Amino acid sequence: MGDPERAPTQRRMRPAPLLFEPAEAAADPEHFFDLESIEDPRELLSRATELTHAFRAATDRSVEFQAIAAAQLADPRRFDRLTTAAIAERAHWTEDYAKKMVEFGRDLLRGPAENRP
Repeated sequence: MGDPERAPTQRRMRPAPLLFEPAEAAADPEHFFDLESIEDPRELLSRATELTHAFRAATDRSVEFQAIAAAQLADPRRFDRLTTAAIAERAHWTEDYAKKMVEFGRDLLRGPAENRP
């Protein structure tokens, strides 16, 4: 998940949407997307699997946006550009990982390889 070296064209099918829970339900530590109320184990497995896929897809997508932001912040054309060390500090990454994320973000911003000259 969220591998900065993964090709940006490798997209999975869209998973079930993540629905936000009402604040009162989210405040209950035993409550998690109403899974605790599902009694049929088949239905529970199905819904929990849907959520797992949705969370993984959300993680991958979030990492892509992190990479794009990192690439934009490191862009040498920006007067306020940041070093990879500064980006790493802001994102709580190692500097090596920040460098990989900047490159991944640049690849994403360029678009798919087949569309490049």
